[in-house]
Amino acid sequence: MNEDTSNQIWLYDTTLRDGSQREGLSLSLEDKLRIAHKLDEMGIPFIEGGWPGANPKDVQFFWKLKEEPLKQAEVVAFCSTRRPQKNVAEDPMLQAILAAGTRWVTIFGKSWDLHVTEGLNTTLAENLAMIGETIEYLRSQGRRVIYDAEHWFDGYKNNPAYALETLAVAIAAGAEWLVFCDTNGGTLPHEITQIVKEVVTKLKINCQDSCSPQLGIHTHNDGDTAVANAIAAVREGARMVQGTINGYGERCGNANLCSLIPNLQLKLGYQCIGDRQLQQLTTVSRLISEIVNLAPDEHAPFVGRSAFAHKGGIHVSAVQRNPLTYEHIQPEAVGNQRRIVISDQSGLSNVLAKARNFGIDLNKKDPTCRHILQRLKDLENQGYQFEAAEASFELLMRSALGQRQEMFELRGFQVHCDIWQSQVNSESNALATIKLAVNGQDLLEVAEGNGPVSALDAALRKALVNFYPEIAEFHLTDYKVRILDSGAGTSAKTRVLVESSNGKQRWTTVGVSTNIIDASYRAVVEGIEYGLLLNSAATSTVTSSFKSQSRISNEIFQQKLS
Repeated sequence: MNEDTSNQIWLYDTTLRDGSQREGLSLSLEDKLRIAHKLDEMGIPFIEGGWPGANPKDVQFFWKLKEEPLKQAEVVAFCSTRRPQKNVAEDPMLQAILAAGTRWVTIFGKSWDLHVTEGLNTTLAENLAMIGETIEYLRSQGRRVIYDAEHWFDGYKNNPAYALETLAVAIAAGAEWLVFCDTNGGTLPHEITQIVKEVVTKLKINCQDSCSPQLGIHTHNDGDTAVANAIAAVREGARMVQGTINGYGERCGNANLCSLIPNLQLKLGYQCIGDRQLQQLTTVSRLISEIVNLAPDEHAPFVGRSAFAHKGGIHVSAVQRNPLTYEHIQPEAVGNQRRIVISDQSGLSNVLAKARNFGIDLNKKDPTCRHILQRLKDLENQGYQFEAAEASFELLMRSALGQRQEMFELRGFQVHCDIWQSQVNSESNALATIKLAVNGQDLLEVAEGNGPVSALDAALRKALVNFYPEIAEFHLTDYKVRILDSGAGTSAKTRVLVESSNGKQRWTTVGVSTNIIDASYRAVVEGIEYGLLLNSAATSTVTSSFKSQSRISNEIFQQKLS
């Protein structure tokens, strides 16, 4: 361990082990390697790679990292103490740990006497021997040890004398870090403060002395206080903070490093990572969300898409004069950006600010501004929601400015659905026929899908791809349906949000209609249109996008849903 300083925080990321225990989250070997290298780039000092003795994937991960080593981070293997009544040198779990070849090893042991007698079914004395012998053995094999005191706070509250004895044994055996774990996640910040302060005093730990065992904190979020608890421990001397990106973890998750790092560094003056590395935080958060195949939390502090979003007209006007009026930090410090949200609560300030984001120069005195604002409010009154579909709002704005050119004309479409039912299950198939005119040329295309929207989307793309080849790179990434007036029954108005991607960017469009197919068509077409607009901006080969024809008579899209 390098020489410590009073304001240095050693970040310990356990996304690859503790984070992967989240329900519904699964990481492949390739996923783990990508995440490890990204965390390494961000300057995380310790990256816990997994438990080599627990599954073959973790064994492969540690061996693969020898071929693709990290640049600065220490990769850490994780394991429990030896088993009760076993010879430490013959425990196969510890042999797997040694085979992983890491310089640092994290060992967890029992601090709570309840877990010793009920969980391990052994004696308190044997548990102490398990902790001491395991750490001594790993030290004799040239490993440096981080000791995670599992269920520390519950154990201390139940039997403080025994809990302290487990730490004393770990220190005597050669552990360099003592990490207090709030494993059940139910401890509150004032309890963390009191207990850590008492431990420092009773064990005579000098938090400023690099030769003394250093303290760490590992908190879970079952009481929604994981971040606050970690900060409380740091303020009492803890210098290692364990957590996960986006707070992933078992049950309610772990302490969220995406909140902890900026709070510690920007608010409390501790040094966690470099300023430029801190500016990668939002990108890393969203990238890891993509890798683990979980939608990013749009409202997450610091890194969420809405973290610096301003919706009310008064807020927008004030933020434009001085961002400090409604922002606690500069968004750019964590790699995020300010967003002006458009909705029926918007004023001219929102419209002008959003136009600037779109690269459109609008004058407040231009009558078009009020036309756009009024059109926005009218459409939202009909059920549109532009704060969730900014791509559609940009197209609306460009339409008002005469910057949307018609690139195809809809002549009509039909969607036919067949459903076969049996006693075991049911199967369905959809067939869409669409008629378009592009550059004066009539086109008729047919495509199948597993549902009406899928078939319609496939037919539309099939008809247009020869004229706009970049459409082949577009794909739908999310599809949401909302019934706006449920009291109307099957005649209710429906809002459809479609998220599209070109592999690099994502955008959302909206459609509203009393017919779900019509609403879906509008959202899908605008998604294609906006993708072409992005492509034209990137390549400068297309100067305008197309205007969709979305008024469709009931006669055109009569579909059979039986």
